[in-house]
Amino acid sequence: MREVERRAASAYRERFGEDPELVASAPGRLNLIGEHTDYNGGFVLPCAIDRRVAAAVGRSGNELYSANFEETKPLAGEREGSWADYPRGVLWALRAAGHEIPDFRAAFAGDVPLGSGLSSSAAIEAATALALDALFELGTGRKDLARLCQRAENEFVGVNSGIMDQYASLLCEAGTALLVDCRTLEAEPVPLELESAGLALLVCDTRLKRGLAKTGYNDRRTACERAAAALGVAELRDAAEEDLRRLSGEERRRARHVISENARVLDAAAALRAGDFAEFGRLMYASHRSLRDDYEVSTPELDAFVECARESEAPGARLTGAGFGGCAIALVESSRAEELERTVRNSFRDSGFREPAFYRFLPAAGAEVVR
Repeated sequence: MREVERRAASAYRERFGEDPELVASAPGRLNLIGEHTDYNGGFVLPCAIDRRVAAAVGRSGNELYSANFEETKPLAGEREGSWADYPRGVLWALRAAGHEIPDFRAAFAGDVPLGSGLSSSAAIEAATALALDALFELGTGRKDLARLCQRAENEFVGVNSGIMDQYASLLCEAGTALLVDCRTLEAEPVPLELESAGLALLVCDTRLKRGLAKTGYNDRRTACERAAAALGVAELRDAAEEDLRRLSGEERRRARHVISENARVLDAAAALRAGDFAEFGRLMYASHRSLRDDYEVSTPELDAFVECARESEAPGARLTGAGFGGCAIALVESSRAEELERTVRNSFRDSGFREPAFYRFLPAAGAEVVR
């Protein structure tokens, strides 16, 4: 049992006075490339990270407890803008899908950084969904659980996210990335053999928190829908670069990012299969420029990190996640990762930014029932 899973089980015992019936956990995710393509029917290339949320559950009672927030919430309730919205939303989605889920109680513990773009929300959704599926023997497949978690976030929490976060949390494998076709939900593992190449993925958490429901995330999605309608296609996945001449203004910029990003994802997967990290890194930088200029979701902090990486001759760097704050990643020689950290800390201090945090993640396993 992982430490975070032990914490959830211990919190359940302390709060409810008995052992949980089972514990499930699910990881956050790091998206290597393919931002804002998922809800446009496109391609993404995430990997799971070795930071997780664990849910310890039992059949009796109707309470939700968070060890991180030291807070108890009732199982039943409307959306309130707290962590409890996510397990409540999963329960709502399961019941809406026809599953007869009786009341239960659960204790949660997690170590996915909150508000950083590493998808702590999908981790708690996936852990809840897998725990309930196992506890009540629903027999629901992983892809269907991912769809239910997405519905919970879209319709209960109120964020129009695509499928990537939940899909990555439930389906990724250790030591690989996952190439996902967000239209068909076909997925293919892609080797991510960084260690043998002397490389690492350095993650910089800018400490600039953002909640997607309060940012321009939904506005970006609506602009993409307008662009697709103007082009007469179901989704921007179906549009080509030459179609951009038929658009203007915001719709053209948003569509240009999505169209070009889809192509970059496929090229990036091919580069990883070939072990061509120079090409993979070049695509990362191109992705960041597109997110900064056409999709307009970057921030001065994210741009500063990417520029530091470029000046330090890192093979690649980009923001990761939806943007508006959160994290950026750099593909860097392992021996130079600490040097880049120092450079970024100095740059942030000189610019008056918050002190950043840094992580190095291994591509990790997806959601698991551990007890």
